[in-house]
Amino acid sequence: MALNLTEDELQLLAALPQSIGSAVAFAGRSGLFGTGKEMFASGQALMAGVKDYPGNELIQAIVPDPSAADKAAELDQARKTRDWAMARLKAKGITSAEKLTAQTLDDAREVAQLLASKVDPAQAAQYRQWALGVAEKVAMASTEGGFLGFGGTRLSDDEKKLIAELRGALGA
Repeated sequence: MALNLTEDELQLLAALPQSIGSAVAFAGRSGLFGTGKEMFASGQALMAGVKDYPGNELIQAIVPDPSAADKAAELDQARKTRDWAMARLKAKGITSAEKLTAQTLDDAREVAQLLASKVDPAQAAQYRQWALGVAEKVAMASTEGGFLGFGGTRLSDDEKKLIAELRGALGA
């Protein structure tokens, strides 16, 4: 099945899981090291999409494959998505974690409509599962509220609330 999506729609679909990872990392207030762990987990969860959903044409089209023969093309794709997302955030005046979270939820609602209207239902369900998996992996990467990495909780109330909002916005 050929993807019937515009370049901007593909970029939005590619950028949303990254935005989700960032929003969840900021929601956790894990401190410098915890946020670093969460951003690393976000990158790992994003790249896992290629391996975890090998038959999903949509995910395969939007996630760079590190094992691809043409590494330059894959890097170029990743840069293109990053540049598109950064230009969009700048154009929309996203200058704080709160604004990023609000925009991410708006984008998730827009993606839900795209998935419902233009993507095979099975592939759309896998995309939702993958995107929400990014949120959960980021949230679980570090503890919140501890001291120097000791104590605290694995999933903060703010993270739980944001993941629930994302689940609703994505129609999952």
